[in-house]
Amino acid sequence: MTLKTSDWLSSRHPVLECLGTCVAGLLYAVALKYFVFPSKIILTGFEGLAAATAYYFEKNSLFLWLYGISQLILIVFAFFKISRGFALRTMLTVSTVLLGLAFLPFLEFADPGSSNERILLVLFGGILAGLAKAVSLRLRGSTGDEDILAAWFAMRYLKPVGTIAVGAAAVSTIYGLILEFLKSGSIEPVVNTLMYTSIYIFASAETLNNFFRKFKLVLLTVFGNDPKRLGNAITAAAPHRTYTIHQATGGFSSDSVHLIRTVITHEELPEILDGIQKACPDAFWFHHDIEGISRRYYIKPIG
Repeated sequence: MTLKTSDWLSSRHPVLECLGTCVAGLLYAVALKYFVFPSKIILTGFEGLAAATAYYFEKNSLFLWLYGISQLILIVFAFFKISRGFALRTMLTVSTVLLGLAFLPFLEFADPGSSNERILLVLFGGILAGLAKAVSLRLRGSTGDEDILAAWFAMRYLKPVGTIAVGAAAVSTIYGLILEFLKSGSIEPVVNTLMYTSIYIFASAETLNNFFRKFKLVLLTVFGNDPKRLGNAITAAAPHRTYTIHQATGGFSSDSVHLIRTVITHEELPEILDGIQKACPDAFWFHHDIEGISRRYYIKPIG
């Protein structure tokens, strides 16, 4: 049995999952070591507090200690509040990040003192970090830190994880800016750091939300003459989903037609459309994003 490329990130094969989580951790370590830290921007959550403290005392090793301790506490929280598997996969990713930060060779891609080159470091670092988070979350783990809390809140309140990460960045950003002001004694470096940090946070969050769509919902509407077959195609691809059937009349032909509607996630959409295409090739469908839904709506837990 061959594994489709599109299914690789959602594979339940243990070896591929371990490899994927390590790749996510290494990618995140590369983003931090080569793009984020040289730019002196403030990260989100506890790692942001650790980074700001390390910048203030100018000790990179301090970040590793503070980061490792805070992630251990959060992994224990994930073990009891989310799932054992989620916590173990997160621990593997975080361990890879720590090893990458400690042993990856020093490289300098750009001069962070140049404003033109610093913005490139910030943007590319945000994209890499967001991609690493998305890969880890799609493998039912995380890169740790606010992603653990975001995964927990996302399951409870059905909010995109990247959006929650933006909210979690407020505390660490304020803390880092205060330390920046105490160290420099001037407001200009504080404003400069705030601008670049904001760019990084939103670049990372947008990348995460675009590649990890578990909590983004769509309303799918299908027109067809065989509602039972169409409904079976939906439930075959997503057994936990249901649908509604509406009787309609064609405005031009006056022929009877059925509308089948269901609310699904972006993550489920490709497989369901593929099933509908195979079951009823002549069916017509469209879908659009929706916002706001009852908390009774079920989404499978991340872990």
